[in-house]
Amino acid sequence: MTRYLVGRLLGLVTVLFVTSLLVFGALHLAPGDPVSFLLHGRPATPEVVAALRDQYHLDDPLPVQYAKWLGGVLRGDFGRSAQYHQDVAGLLGSRLPGTALLVGYAALLVTVLGVGAGLLAALRPGAADRTVLLGTGVATATPSFVTAIALVSLFSVQLGWFPGPGGTPEGFGDRLYHLTLPAFALALTFAGLLARVTRSAMLDELGRDHVEVARARGVASRAVVRRHVLRNALAPVVTVGGTLLASLLISTSIVETAFDVPGIGSLLVQSVTAKDFAVVQAVTLLSVTAFVLVNLAVDLVAPLIDPRLSLHGEGTS
Repeated sequence: MTRYLVGRLLGLVTVLFVTSLLVFGALHLAPGDPVSFLLHGRPATPEVVAALRDQYHLDDPLPVQYAKWLGGVLRGDFGRSAQYHQDVAGLLGSRLPGTALLVGYAALLVTVLGVGAGLLAALRPGAADRTVLLGTGVATATPSFVTAIALVSLFSVQLGWFPGPGGTPEGFGDRLYHLTLPAFALALTFAGLLARVTRSAMLDELGRDHVEVARARGVASRAVVRRHVLRNALAPVVTVGGTLLASLLISTSIVETAFDVPGIGSLLVQSVTAKDFAVVQAVTLLSVTAFVLVNLAVDLVAPLIDPRLSLHGEGTS
């Protein structure tokens, strides 16, 4: 366990280091002078240009600039937003709760809808299975922005059950109410994928010899599913589900923009449009970190669910 954790942590540090190099280099790999991006094409006096070059250490050698930027990141200092004229850390802190609530809501929907639909399809062959396969096929093939438009048109405009984009919610319950349509728009594609993985894993386990033996001995169907099928099928479901849930954070940009949710995703879109590189760098680094940490957590939990799996990726299944 210790060797495994040390190896994974070293891998995590390596991934974050390479990501930081790519994120930092984006400003300098773009054609043109970085100062022109910071000024957004506005005219500036030589004094303003000199102040910007000094603030962002643009006159230093590139390795020195990277070392200073990385040192600030490790201290929680991501620089200053050229668009919002405030510290990036404070800007992220004000937007992060909204995105966290949206991702958590969507993750709950993905788990309930995906696992539930997968179990229904595997345990009820026939019409139920065909219906689930058709529904999940449509869900996985429909982009999030199309789902968002359809949900707003039906449930906000025509039926009036949920508020449309924008609005100022008051209280936790009202915030959940406003986030219901965005959460469904974000979750449907991932729920369809998880349902198909759950169905496949359940069908594989239902065809095992020991399941047939248990049924032949007269064990009740519910007990067979609970003891011999469901737990063994959870390992691939948790592995794929963890990757899908980690992808939710990266996929919030389109949904938050479509529903005008003030979160990290919409901030990233606005910052890319405005060429606010400090914010883009911070959001990208945060997203990669969250993705890698979730994958690490999944790898640690999977052997606890299925003892046949080892931490070294070897199993007897």
